[in-house]
Amino acid sequence: MIKVGILGGGQLGRMLLQAAANYPVETHLMENDPHAPAAHLCHRFVQGDIRDFDAVYQFGKELDAITIEIESVNEDALEKLEKAGVKVYPTPAALRIIKNKIRQKQFYQQQGVPSPAFVVTGDLSELRLQQSFLPAVHKIAEGGYDGRGVQLIHGPGDIEKGFDAPAVLEKMVAIDKEIAQIVAVDRLGNAALYPPVDMVFDPKLNLLDYQVSPAGLSERVLQDVSETALRVVKGLNSPGIFAVELFVDRNGSVFVNETAPRVHNSGHHTIEASFCSQFDMLWRILLDYPLGNPAAILPAAIVNLLGEPGYSGPARYAGLEKVLRMEQAFVHLYGKAETRPGRKMGHVTILDRNVQELVRTAGEIKQELKVIS
Repeated sequence: MIKVGILGGGQLGRMLLQAAANYPVETHLMENDPHAPAAHLCHRFVQGDIRDFDAVYQFGKELDAITIEIESVNEDALEKLEKAGVKVYPTPAALRIIKNKIRQKQFYQQQGVPSPAFVVTGDLSELRLQQSFLPAVHKIAEGGYDGRGVQLIHGPGDIEKGFDAPAVLEKMVAIDKEIAQIVAVDRLGNAALYPPVDMVFDPKLNLLDYQVSPAGLSERVLQDVSETALRVVKGLNSPGIFAVELFVDRNGSVFVNETAPRVHNSGHHTIEASFCSQFDMLWRILLDYPLGNPAAILPAAIVNLLGEPGYSGPARYAGLEKVLRMEQAFVHLYGKAETRPGRKMGHVTILDRNVQELVRTAGEIKQELKVIS
């Protein structure tokens, strides 16, 4: 039986392992927390630091393939494993580009991919010299995740909120829509594109609040989004699943924001709404099976379940029974015992042929279902 390892044991690893039950695969997982959401679902759990070279190498050396559920892994160990014949998806070379925001922006520039203008700042003193570039967004080069490591710099008064570390200062775009498109690529370079989704973010937490699929785009913009996302992924020259996040400005121009080299929050609806989910698709790639069908069965929306402000402690789900009674709502709880403000605790997928009804139901679920303690 093929042995496949996953670095990271959060909710993405959990859903990936749930999909693994359909395949002849022996699953291995490494994570520091033995009580992580995915820890109990694998065949073999190894407690260890996914950022540590020796831990990652020892974990992976007996495996046939290895993948990630978070970017903050030791890519040097993955590179050594790749040279030893372990299939690493995404490749360490692609991961090096993506996990560092500076290298990622330079990659877009080199590939001729439209992305907001930027300058690199090494520390706060260099940021202070860029007042004429404002308004802009400051993104720390490494370590940012789920809205952390991003700071809006509207004017000179905000500069001290920036990062005293290597970072990218990116020109602010007059955004009309934020779009995500998931692209799957197998080892032969064949690609499958999921329909793009509209993403709506919580302005305070800078986390995905809810999304609707398919995105409401004109044919021209839809084509630009898909062609741009595919160009990004093809340029990375790596098998795997990639989520390309894009901006559409008020003139209908498309810009790449960021890319994630893994299964992604913007694709969770594919579990119920697509013929082949993003998680199933990644297993097909890891096991060298044909790519699945990414087409939508029905329009869908996702509501993220975030820990409510003012609540920290054992998680409790107020309003859960009412949402479970909704006929076209699918509740996914991530098995996290403790909640805290803004923590991702689960999501609800809604299916409906009527997109306006999707948005209405999403709003109802946001009001009804609260994660408290």
